[in-house]
Amino acid sequence: MSEVASPPSGAASPWERGAPTAESDPQPLVPEQMRPEGAPTVHLSSATDAPTVPAVPSSTTAGTVLVGRYRLRTRVGSDAAAGAEFWRAEDTILRRDVGATVLRTFTSEGSATTYADEILARALRSGSFEHSGCARLLDVLAPGTGGMPPDILGVAVTEWVPGRSLAEVVADGLIKPLAAARAVAPLAAAAEEAHRHGLVLGCDHPQRVRITPEGRAQLCFALPRRDVAPADDVRGLGAVIYTLLTSRWPLSSVDAARAGLGAAERTPAGSLIPPSEQRPGVPVELDALANGTLGPNGAPGQVHTAAAVHRLLTEVVAEHDRVALFPPADDGVPSDPGDVWQDRGRAVTPPDPKRRRKLAIALTALAAAVLLVGGYIAIQVSSVFSEGNTPPIVVGGAPVAPPNVPPGGATPGQGGIAAVAGVEVYDTVGDHDNAGRVSRVIDGNITSGWSTFSYKQQFPALKPGVGVMVSFATAVQLSELTIQSPSAGTVIQVRSAPTPDAPFNETALITQVTLGDGSTPVSLAGSQPVTHVLLWITKLSGGGDNHVSEIDEVRFLRAGS
Repeated sequence: MSEVASPPSGAASPWERGAPTAESDPQPLVPEQMRPEGAPTVHLSSATDAPTVPAVPSSTTAGTVLVGRYRLRTRVGSDAAAGAEFWRAEDTILRRDVGATVLRTFTSEGSATTYADEILARALRSGSFEHSGCARLLDVLAPGTGGMPPDILGVAVTEWVPGRSLAEVVADGLIKPLAAARAVAPLAAAAEEAHRHGLVLGCDHPQRVRITPEGRAQLCFALPRRDVAPADDVRGLGAVIYTLLTSRWPLSSVDAARAGLGAAERTPAGSLIPPSEQRPGVPVELDALANGTLGPNGAPGQVHTAAAVHRLLTEVVAEHDRVALFPPADDGVPSDPGDVWQDRGRAVTPPDPKRRRKLAIALTALAAAVLLVGGYIAIQVSSVFSEGNTPPIVVGGAPVAPPNVPPGGATPGQGGIAAVAGVEVYDTVGDHDNAGRVSRVIDGNITSGWSTFSYKQQFPALKPGVGVMVSFATAVQLSELTIQSPSAGTVIQVRSAPTPDAPFNETALITQVTLGDGSTPVSLAGSQPVTHVLLWITKLSGGGDNHVSEIDEVRFLRAGS
């Protein structure tokens, strides 16, 4: 998870500028179901069977104490679809601020109680889930608890998230695209982890998310509506990044108005206008993320999982850090004091003589190290081109073959090991299990390896499979494949592929093998020359609710001439 860098001492973070005090938090518009006596009846928009919401006198006002412990201080929002009010409250026992999500009575009929019971039951199931991207659940109050007003169907108490709402953040002006990506990455990581545990955050409402002073988006209020699903979280993540880039909420216009945000602009055909068409400097990846998460189902480039959102945001941040030595594209936002590249005309802090002296010493040491490495490389190169055979390496009196020569004396190109040019995770649904570790399967070290994610259900319940795509520099005729793995019972299809990213239906099956514990040889005799080989896992090792497979090393042998 990418961390947001703190600004220099004495400099105000762009996420803190103009932050209101607790006493000056704005009071949002009162939702329809919370209007005084005589207001018209409305219906929940989230589900066809949602109960009606007649006007009821509110017993939740500033100063109300729930169950003798939680004093409501400031209402900061509401979610009409869930029949919920969001409050900043005080835990009078522990003397700390908390967030309180209050479920209000919808109707006098029993359906409202059933509706609320399902929401509370789901909250109780998520009680053990903790992640830095969402506020920790502290307490759940069921109806009938002593000291609970009669028109309240339940309360969820969470840690209070300091900072500002989305509306307050974008009110100060445009946010740098990189800062927006850094902000949403922790929230996406929380959604990814929650979905792995069968939970849903409900981050598709603008007032459920706050931005901390460090610039991290964090889910602050619990009890989402009953019918919320993981796909809604994915759309919510896209909506948060879209709002930070454009200052407009792209989902419900009613929720946008209650949150103090403008509704997103759309084309005459009803499509969202991409962020890059509304402001300069938006990376194409963030444009694609907005389109993929907020576009219609089945549209090209649709993003289906929170894991894909998290991975894309992480890659955007990593790519920016990689090219930080070059001036960034103009994004219409003034540079912050902590930015490497500053706007022209900004006052520059005078250089520190001590720092300059330390930098000179460091550069001198680096130059010496470069000379030493250059000399070593020159010696090694000269030894390669010197006459005579490479002498054997002797350890304890036993000769050992030189590096890159496999046991038996075979060399690449003469029926020996086929050199691998590249390897990557191949996944048809976009998760790319542990993609950062896949290079370990060709590092020559059987003590390190790559593994799939741990799944609670066997393939293909959650997805059809996952694989490792191995690429060679040129087409090679293979005779054998050896797979080193501790995951006995794993079933792998060995398939040829025309390109590393070819659709699965364009790959061709060569053979199939069930791995044992340790080294498993796989004959490829009679196969055609290949440039890309896919090791496609169709059955994971393990059982119960823990299915995972590990591959420590793969080695390909050329067919003899």
